[in-house]
Amino acid sequence: MKTIFRESEAGLNRQEALDMVRQAIEQAPRPLRRVLLIPPDITRLNSMAGLLTELFFQELEPQTRCDVLPALGTHMPMTREECSGFYGACIPEDRYLVHDWRKGTVVLGVVDEKTCARISRGLMEREIPVELSRYVAEGGYDWIVSIGQVVPHEVVGMANHAKNLFVGCGGSDFINASHLLSVLYGFEKGMGRDHTPVRDLFDYAAERFLGGLPLLYALTVTTTDEAGTHLNGLYLGQGREGFNRAVRLSQRLNVTYVERPMQTCVVRLEEKEFRTSWVGNKAVYRTRKALANGGRLIVLAPGFERFGEDMENDALIRKFGFCGGERVLRLMEEREELRKNLSVVAHLVQGSGDGRFTVCYCTKPQHEQEIRGVGFDWMDIDRARQLYGALQPGWNRTAEGEIYYIDNPALGLWDLRPEGEA
Repeated sequence: MKTIFRESEAGLNRQEALDMVRQAIEQAPRPLRRVLLIPPDITRLNSMAGLLTELFFQELEPQTRCDVLPALGTHMPMTREECSGFYGACIPEDRYLVHDWRKGTVVLGVVDEKTCARISRGLMEREIPVELSRYVAEGGYDWIVSIGQVVPHEVVGMANHAKNLFVGCGGSDFINASHLLSVLYGFEKGMGRDHTPVRDLFDYAAERFLGGLPLLYALTVTTTDEAGTHLNGLYLGQGREGFNRAVRLSQRLNVTYVERPMQTCVVRLEEKEFRTSWVGNKAVYRTRKALANGGRLIVLAPGFERFGEDMENDALIRKFGFCGGERVLRLMEEREELRKNLSVVAHLVQGSGDGRFTVCYCTKPQHEQEIRGVGFDWMDIDRARQLYGALQPGWNRTAEGEIYYIDNPALGLWDLRPEGEA
C-alpha cells in the first residue's frame, strides 16, 4: 500500500487521525477477519499510540475481530486499569494478549556470524537467533498493525519500526544481543541517529524474516507542552518510507540543544508511567550528553518500586549496581550470569555516571537503602518536591544556582549544541 502520512506543527486532531486510519483500513488485505494490534505499553504514555489503538479497534470491530498485544519487551505486564486508561475502555479484557519475552517466542531464522560482523562494523561476531512472539509469527492474523512512537532512543538510535517487533515482541537472545551491540558501538554516539549498527541489525532481520507477515506500521511523532500531548506526525505504511519521514521530524522536534553544559539537571518521572529504573533511567540516558563534568542529575521518582521490570533482572541490578561502564563490561567477561543477561549489562552501563556526574534518585523513604545500594545518591521525594516542585521546563535560576528542568525524559534527547551553530 502507498504510505499515508501527515505532519502538523500544531498537532493533528482526533478526526484527522481517524480519517487516516480509515484510509489505511480501506487498503488493508481482504478478507479481513482477524487483526492483531501491537501498541507500546504504558511506558510510552505520551506516544498517542493509545488513541490509535482505540481508533483501529473501533473502526474494525465488530465485523473484524481485533486482538491487542502490548509490545512489552522486557517490561512487566500491564494491569487491566492501565490497559483501559491507555487504550480506551472500549476494548474488552479478553482481547488482550500478554507477551512473554523469555518463553513465548519462536525463532524465525538466524543472523550468521559473518553477517553479524558486517552489520556490527566488526564489533560483534556471533550467531543471533531472530525471535518473535508466537502470537505474531503463528497467530494466523489477516493483518498486523504495529503501532509506535518514533523518538530518540538509547539502544537503537531512533525508536520504532522493526524495534516494536524484535524488542517489543521479541525474545531474550535477540534483545540481549542488540542491547550489547548498542553498548559496544557507544550508545551516546548512537542516540538520535537513524543508521546505527543496531538499526542495521533490525533492518536486516526485518527484510530477511518478516516478508511473509501482513504488516502495517503506524508511527507517531509527538511533543508535549502545558496544553498536553500533540500528534505532530502520523505515518501509516508497510516499508521504511514512513519511518524515514518520522525520523526527520522527530530529530527536529524531539532533540533539544542546550547552549552550555548542565551543572544541575532535575528530571521528573511520571508516577504511573515509571515504576522501575529499567524505564526510569531514561532520565540518565537522555540527558547525559548535556550534563557537565562534575554535574548532578536529580531524578524525581515518586512511583519507584524496584529496579528491574523482570525479577531476574532486578536481582542482577541489585547485585552488581551502577558501578561504571568499564567495570560492568569487565564483570560481564567474568560472570556467566551477566553474559546470559546482556540487556542488564546494557542497563548498568547506560545508567552509570562513570565518575563524570552523580545520579540522585528521589523516592519514598522505604527505598533509601536500595537506592544507595546500587550506587546512586538518595533524597526523600517530599523534600525534593519542596526544593524543585516549582521549576519550569528549561533553565531556572534558583538560590542554589542554575538548574535545568525536564518534565519527562522519554519525550526526547538533550544534547549540547554543536560548535558553530547558533
